[in-house]
Amino acid sequence: MASQAIDVFHYRSLIRNLVEKDLKVRYKNSALGFVWSLLNPLLMMAVFTFVFTQLLNQQIADFPVFVLAALLPWQWTATAISTGTTTLVDNAPLITKVYFPRLLLPISVVASTMANFILALPALLLIMALFGRPFTPWLLYVPVIVVVQAIFLAALLLLLAPLHVYFRDTSVLVEVGLTAWFFMTPIFYPAEAVVPTLAAWMYRLNPMAAIIAEYRTILYSGGVPDPLFMGRTAVTALALLALGYVVFTRLARELGEHL
Repeated sequence: MASQAIDVFHYRSLIRNLVEKDLKVRYKNSALGFVWSLLNPLLMMAVFTFVFTQLLNQQIADFPVFVLAALLPWQWTATAISTGTTTLVDNAPLITKVYFPRLLLPISVVASTMANFILALPALLLIMALFGRPFTPWLLYVPVIVVVQAIFLAALLLLLAPLHVYFRDTSVLVEVGLTAWFFMTPIFYPAEAVVPTLAAWMYRLNPMAAIIAEYRTILYSGGVPDPLFMGRTAVTALALLALGYVVFTRLARELGEHL
């Protein structure tokens, strides 16, 4: 694993090029370009706010901030997993013609979608300011949560990307799984209010629930994050990363034959 880490460092320029290519392709022929990184979450926030405050009469203070603090990291997760699952198949011509560590492809997807997430953060900060939500020094802790989420997503893609090479139905199952995961994650509802008896288990079994809870603590509540709470999620992410690395390394040996 150490040698692969060294390879990743040596090929860091390739990762940068892959990230730049992904961002350019994503906004190619778009009149607004990267501005969609700001508009898309704001439009989704407006839809959720209307549905849950007007139609379902959800009584949550400053609901736009509440939902956007969760929606942004969820969109990063959903986009990374959806795109990253097929990245090896999508880049088959590159894999069969050029040598480079194959795990750079899922890593580059995590990096490019993380860049998109960071580009969208100003929209959340703007909404926080409009609703008078506090800007505390704990905002400096947000990069820690971002790193933990990036490790978690990289771990998942190291498992899913090679699996999709061997079983092409993986992407379909992933889309269904993302839909179920979306509703099982407290994005538009507070877990403690909706499932009080199961909230603790939700945070233990669903890393995204814990990650979103920490984002909300800082960006919505203006509170102090719990290092032990995030530490448990970080340990889970690292354990999954180790498992993903082992699976990816074994399955990647015969990628060329299946691509």
